[in-house]
Amino acid sequence: MKLFNKIMLIVFSGFFQLQCGISHAGDKEFTVVTSFYPMYISTINIAKDIPDVKVVNLTKPITGCLHDYQMTPDDMKTLSTASVFVINGAGMESFMEKVMDERKALKVIDASHGIELIKGESSDGHESANPHVWVSVSLAMKQVANIAEGLALADPKNADKYRSNAKMYLEKLEALKKKMHESLDGVRNKKIVTFHEAFPYFAKEFGLEIVAVIEREAGSEPNAKELAETIETVRNSGIKALLAEPQYPAKCTETIAKETSAKVYILDPAVTGSMEADAYIKSMERNLETLRKALE
Repeated sequence: MKLFNKIMLIVFSGFFQLQCGISHAGDKEFTVVTSFYPMYISTINIAKDIPDVKVVNLTKPITGCLHDYQMTPDDMKTLSTASVFVINGAGMESFMEKVMDERKALKVIDASHGIELIKGESSDGHESANPHVWVSVSLAMKQVANIAEGLALADPKNADKYRSNAKMYLEKLEALKKKMHESLDGVRNKKIVTFHEAFPYFAKEFGLEIVAVIEREAGSEPNAKELAETIETVRNSGIKALLAEPQYPAKCTETIAKETSAKVYILDPAVTGSMEADAYIKSMERNLETLRKALE
């Protein structure tokens, strides 16, 4: 119980928008729409086995991060059924302005409310927040707490169930976090090269040093100069681990590996996968095994 109370301290009364009341009438199904895969996995754990509560994911589970994602007519149709919309926030859902223009009364839960964001440079040279909050287990736990409290306020008749489910899931995430720290905190070689900017929060939590990023934004391949600079960085730093992602081609990563003594490993930011409740935990356990091999 202490764990749950501690996590819930980060939740504030104003972290989500409720423009048109907080309850749903009678036995009408309460539909929770989530913006993309990580939010869906968290939410199905929180809404588990609650009658008349339905969780629907807006985007396809193979979509990955929502960088420059364009809403489709089917997406807007899905949102038209939403009792509440759960988003990652932190700028991940760049389409939110369009959504709110068309559905001004939509109730929105921002899972990243109250989380200190890491700032970085976007592809156009401007500073922007890194939205990949959930990749840190500790911050994923804060997002779960935010979502649970948001659903409890939006659907008060099921408030106790949301909070109870969240407590059970948070205990599982706490065990995962402990296991990962016990394994990674004592690792001496903590320098890594990542595929794109999905891992700063993860690296911060586990004390890893990201010395280079191959693609600042997924899909924007480095030019010849940038690739050469990364190869030089890897050579000079003695890095042995190049961390590609399963959602994207590893062509540039493999090129760097050929030019250096580094080896390519797969590190999953948990943006695609099975639609099962334990999918995030399993993904992070696989990441732990990968890092054990890569950093040994």
